[in-house]
Amino acid sequence: MLERTGPWLHRHHRAVLALWAVLVVAGAVLGGSVFDRAADVGPRPGAESTVVGERLDRLETEGEQVLVVLSGTDPLDPATSEKTAEVVFALREVKGVVDLRDPWTTNAYDLVAEDRTSAAVEVELDPALSDEQALATADDVVDLLRRAPFPHVAAGGDLLAERTFTDQAVSDAAIGEGVALVVLLALLVLARGNLAAGLVPVGAALASVALALLALSGLAGVTPVSDFAVNVVTVLGLALCVDYCLLLLHRYVEERGAGTVPAPDALARTMATAGRTVVVSGLTVGASIGALLLLGDPLLDGLAVGGVVAVLAVTVTALTLGPALLVACDRWLPEPDRGVLGRPSRPREEALLPRFARLAQARPWPVLLASCGVLVLLATPLLGLRLGASDARSLPPGSEAREVIEVIESDYPDIATAPIDVLADAPSGDPALERMAARMAELPDVKDVVLLSGLPDGWSRWIVTPVGPTSGEAAQRAVTDIRALDDELTVQVGGPAAELVDSREALGARVPLAIGVVVLVAGLLLLRLTGSVVVALKTLVLNVLSLAAMLGVVVLVFQHGWGGPLLGGTATGSLDLTTPLLLFMFAFGLSMDYHLFLVARIKEEWDRLGGTREDNTRAVLAGITASGPVVTLAALAVSIVFIGFAAGKLVNVKEVGVGMTVAIVLDVTIVRGLLLPAAMTLLGERNWWRPGLRRRPTSPA
Repeated sequence: MLERTGPWLHRHHRAVLALWAVLVVAGAVLGGSVFDRAADVGPRPGAESTVVGERLDRLETEGEQVLVVLSGTDPLDPATSEKTAEVVFALREVKGVVDLRDPWTTNAYDLVAEDRTSAAVEVELDPALSDEQALATADDVVDLLRRAPFPHVAAGGDLLAERTFTDQAVSDAAIGEGVALVVLLALLVLARGNLAAGLVPVGAALASVALALLALSGLAGVTPVSDFAVNVVTVLGLALCVDYCLLLLHRYVEERGAGTVPAPDALARTMATAGRTVVVSGLTVGASIGALLLLGDPLLDGLAVGGVVAVLAVTVTALTLGPALLVACDRWLPEPDRGVLGRPSRPREEALLPRFARLAQARPWPVLLASCGVLVLLATPLLGLRLGASDARSLPPGSEAREVIEVIESDYPDIATAPIDVLADAPSGDPALERMAARMAELPDVKDVVLLSGLPDGWSRWIVTPVGPTSGEAAQRAVTDIRALDDELTVQVGGPAAELVDSREALGARVPLAIGVVVLVAGLLLLRLTGSVVVALKTLVLNVLSLAAMLGVVVLVFQHGWGGPLLGGTATGSLDLTTPLLLFMFAFGLSMDYHLFLVARIKEEWDRLGGTREDNTRAVLAGITASGPVVTLAALAVSIVFIGFAAGKLVNVKEVGVGMTVAIVLDVTIVRGLLLPAAMTLLGERNWWRPGLRRRPTSPA
């Protein structure tokens, strides 16, 4: 079917371009509304910690909290105290402020650092305020406290941290995309010596982003769309569409020859080969990202929706706008085997991947063992993986919200750790409450237990302070141990540490299903493309090995701090709970691109040459030689997109950018450049074995 679309697109390319012009304008005008209609990510529905939080919100509604640290002078100096107290009294009169704690008017001396270099003020806002009103009130609070006689004032808390995160994400995305597009266009023009060779992939990528944003905007009117979905759309739209269009461009130029083959025939052949690969790749990437929906995590759900929309938009763009642009720019496209600045390129045999392939085929066993050894070594840090929850430390070093949380953790131990909320179905005064409190106090990871007055619904509440940071390992163990206590009371546990425990357990239960679905779908699509069970299984094994190595590198960088100065000191001692899963699914889908590009061409050569071991060896080298240059260029182009995001200031964005860049580099060099040809050479004609079927010639892939 795809072969028949080639001549049709050639005849109607002007109409296709006109339709796309309308879609791009609509996306530019209407797609931007998705930024205003995007919803915040909520807690995991139905989790015990969520139930506790909802119960407390109904019974004891609390407003947003603003936490301000004032430093640079002794907060208890008489002159400083007097002037600061005046500011704090004025602060109580600010509309929207319902409560506050400070060392000067409430004698909360736990808010003074032990070395008396700083002090903190806790301000609670009216819960009836809207988000915009709360932010405006928080700004008024901070502006007023800046009048206190302290050289440095830093404001934090969840409300201000979320705003800083959103503003920084928009800034990082704009800078990352802008720089990436300029560098990407320059790279493609330089590599092919032709402006059209750069404009076709980049123009199609921008159009795919506009279409995806338009689709997300429409989707937001039906179902909530996460803020993070927008970021996913931009990065995937740019990276994946450039990939696909480069493949189509490379094949079209090759089929066109030096103008000796009619353009309709060349486009038909391009759609039958490269177009088919794009379809299989799009289905694979879409399935791997869509599998995140099986995890039931609100954050990952938003990312999955954005990812699936982006992949659909990219695939449609590549199969319609891409060919139309090729036809429109046909006379300006580079000639085959033209390289930098349009000069005759080196023979394809001298390119990076063919040279790696010849080395691997000459010494398959040493190359196979050495490559696997390198990947296993890089994956070793995964054994020490520590998972945590994102907080203000994901912000850039030096930002006020991050500075506040770091100062509080180091200088204010009494308020640094958010408590664990424990609810019990017993009224105040029940003797069982005291017995339960005593048992919780005996737990090794519990620092303090305080029984509060009974709740209006007849339940009671404890405030349990764990050892260590809010969502640290000790706090998580405390949550698990409290839930495991065999007591006569019905107990529910909530709070930040409990939210992390609930998310970790829920994800752990569903991850095997999600990964199993991804592997199954990818295996079936590979089987459909190549007709080989062995090639499909081998591909999945190589992918998992490559992704484990990538995750190991991410652990080294962002958990242990390797390369910290280069990345701005972003190590936090743990990875966000969702980061490894997100990286695995995204990288699995994108790494399939290059494998499909290579294997589809190898399959063509295998069908053409015959069925012996020597034929297999020649087919592997010929396929890699024919598709290696475009795979290398596509990998470099996509790396530029992700490097643009790695250069951002948010730790979470850096993790994705660095992880995806490492995955692409490892995949194109060690995995596809060395492991793939070594393994296929060792397997020989067994690569193409199908159970119960004898090999017979098939049509080109």
